[in-house]
Amino acid sequence: MAGNPPKSWITWPKALVLLAALGTIALMGPGLATAQTYPDRPIRIISPYTAGGLGDTLPRIVAAELSERLGTRVIVENMPGASQAIGVQAAARAKPDGYTLLFASSTSMGINVSVTRTLPYDPVRDFAPIGIAFSTPLYLVVNPNVKAGTVQQLIELAKREPGKLNFASGGDATSNHLAGEMFKALAGVDIVHVPYKGTGPALMDLIAGHVDLMFAGEGAEHARQGSLRALAVSDSVRSKSAPELPTMQEAGVKDYEMAIWFGFVAPIGTPKPIIDLLSSEILKVLDSPATRQRANGAEVTPSTPEEMQTRIPKDIEMWRKLISVAKIKLQ
Repeated sequence: MAGNPPKSWITWPKALVLLAALGTIALMGPGLATAQTYPDRPIRIISPYTAGGLGDTLPRIVAAELSERLGTRVIVENMPGASQAIGVQAAARAKPDGYTLLFASSTSMGINVSVTRTLPYDPVRDFAPIGIAFSTPLYLVVNPNVKAGTVQQLIELAKREPGKLNFASGGDATSNHLAGEMFKALAGVDIVHVPYKGTGPALMDLIAGHVDLMFAGEGAEHARQGSLRALAVSDSVRSKSAPELPTMQEAGVKDYEMAIWFGFVAPIGTPKPIIDLLSSEILKVLDSPATRQRANGAEVTPSTPEEMQTRIPKDIEMWRKLISVAKIKLQ
């Protein structure tokens, strides 16, 4: 008996190992359970845009089909203000469980970082990319009462009457604003910036004739309806949605180039299996002919989470260079 230790001497180490294993599972359990049962309640997509523009209509197009694919309600909640910072910050502070997403864009993930000294969020540190979904040039559109049928005629009109023409935007430091400032700088014209609380209200006032012109992603659609006149596209290549329109460079504005994208991100810390599931299902939604048909002039340009993660830092640097050209002051 002296050479055989009591049974309790053998079982204690085993018990400790078992307790340690159970502790590890307890720590991992919530994340694993979330990923395995996701989604079991409605998902919210925060749109930092007002109603009516692409930043509002595009996430709703995706949400409708995503609801069917995931078997749960996907709700779009508009949360505009402070050049999108209010909605973006709310998304950054949300619980990283896959039930709050952000409809992100070139503005929230790139432009804001480049023009704001103290931004209440960090697009790289605070978010996990899901993927880019859409891209679009901005269309230079004018109210039909503006006596200019081409970009050169618009430039001549602006030079004849400096400070008389004005251009609308969805707010200070938005892509619409930067596009207008770049036009001023590269064309050498004096036109007045009129910021609105979103592209929707800005477009409504442009159609009503309260402002003269605007660079807008929705511009081609309104031009087809006859409410506005489209003169050019901001990108360096012609738009597939409006191939008849010249680029700004073709219209005589040298070095002019700008395009924007929209996509989806989640709060940092969202479990990777959930990110992968959302990415996979959103890619399937984007591949749907119905989605492409309803995109309001935007082009479906899907990407993986990894591609979006690489794109964001590059865009920040690109926007900083453009802002320098346009001589935009930091806010």
